[in-house]
Amino acid sequence: MNKKNKRHAKSKTVQAPWYEDGLRFECTQCGACCSGDPGYVWVADKEIAAMAEEMEMSVETFSHRFVRQVGAQQSLVEYPDGDCILLDPDTRKCSVYASRPTQCRTWPFWDSNLNKPRDWKETCEVCPGAGQGKLYSLEKIEVQRKKKSV
Repeated sequence: MNKKNKRHAKSKTVQAPWYEDGLRFECTQCGACCSGDPGYVWVADKEIAAMAEEMEMSVETFSHRFVRQVGAQQSLVEYPDGDCILLDPDTRKCSVYASRPTQCRTWPFWDSNLNKPRDWKETCEVCPGAGQGKLYSLEKIEVQRKKKSV
């Protein structure tokens, strides 16, 4: 291999992410990640069916009450203040925690929270479970980070 090819090969070396030693997280079910600024909780048909079953509703009834169409995708409805429609306003608990969508299950291991250590620090400031509890290995974080809705 000539010098130019060696340099090019070195530049392709993949650098481990800043969280290579893992991160701690334990959901406290505080509801903080289910409230705040408006946004989208993307849901797939299988997830809608699972949530409907947990709430003992037909898929049609559940969809009519809790799902909105956004272009070609579906998202859970929100209250005007940005709270998820499935966040109980009194207990601040998720009404469908056992069957919550993939987007919710993979919190806080989202790209937006993992880009830089500062992003993770900000996540820890708003989520009492981030930075606490169980240590997730790099491998497990990457699996969560890459999951998509079913």
